[in-house]
Amino acid sequence: MEKEMKFCQSCMMPMTAPELFGTEKDGSANQDYCCYCYKDGAFTHDCTMEQMIESCVPILVKEVPGMTAEAARAQMQEGFPTLKRWKK
Repeated sequence: MEKEMKFCQSCMMPMTAPELFGTEKDGSANQDYCCYCYKDGAFTHDCTMEQMIESCVPILVKEVPGMTAEAARAQMQEGFPTLKRWKK
């Protein structure tokens, strides 16, 4: 059975390898957030959901062939509100 793909609950990045998981204060892996968003038991950036989306747009455009900034932004504006960090 294939293991369920985990996505960062802050930036939606697929967490496909153990080193991509964020860490708790004791160094253990955090299962919800990636290493770019969460380190040593805390978020690495104090930002709004909108700021997070804007910082992720260029990354998604670079990583996904043919992805436009508008499409990336629209995808994140739809997906981010469902993530643990941004859910109201």
